[in-house]
Amino acid sequence: MDLLIKAPIEYELLRKNRFLFRFPSDLGIQEWWVESGSRPKFSQNNVEIPFLNTSSYVIGRYKWDQVSLKLRDPIGPSASQAMMEWVRLHSESQSGRQGYAAAYKRDIILEMLDPTGVVTQQWIMKNCQILDSNFGELGYTDDALASIDITLQPHYCILSF
Repeated sequence: MDLLIKAPIEYELLRKNRFLFRFPSDLGIQEWWVESGSRPKFSQNNVEIPFLNTSSYVIGRYKWDQVSLKLRDPIGPSASQAMMEWVRLHSESQSGRQGYAAAYKRDIILEMLDPTGVVTQQWIMKNCQILDSNFGELGYTDDALASIDITLQPHYCILSF
C-alpha cells in the first residue's frame, strides 16, 4: 500500500498515441495519414582493446537505424500518389534515372504531444531517404483500411527538446 503513495502521479507520461510526423509541404504527405511509426533508434559499436589477459572497451562507430511508418491511404488526396512522387525523386522506374541526394533526402519531424496537444518532445530526422515502400495486401474478405508501409533511413537525428 505504501508503494502507491510514492507513485509520482503529478508527472504526466508520454503516450504512444499522441504524436505527429511532419513532412516537408512540397511532398504533399499529410500528418493525419500516419497511422503508426517508430521513434529514432541508434546503435553503437563496442571496440575491444585487448591487453595481456584482459580487455577494456571504448565506443566505436555509431549509426542511426531505420524508421518505420504506416500510412493510411485515402482516395483523395492520394497517399499512394504522394509517396510515389517522393519515390520518383529517388529513382524513376520508367526512365531508369536516379535523382540527386539533395533532391530526395528530406527532414522529417516527429512531435510527441501532451494531453492538450502541445509539443513536449521533438525529433528532427535529418536527410531521410526511402529504403522501401509496401503498398499493402488486398483481399475480398478483408474490410480493413488500405495502408502503405515505408521505411526511412535518416542520416542522423536530433532530439530538440
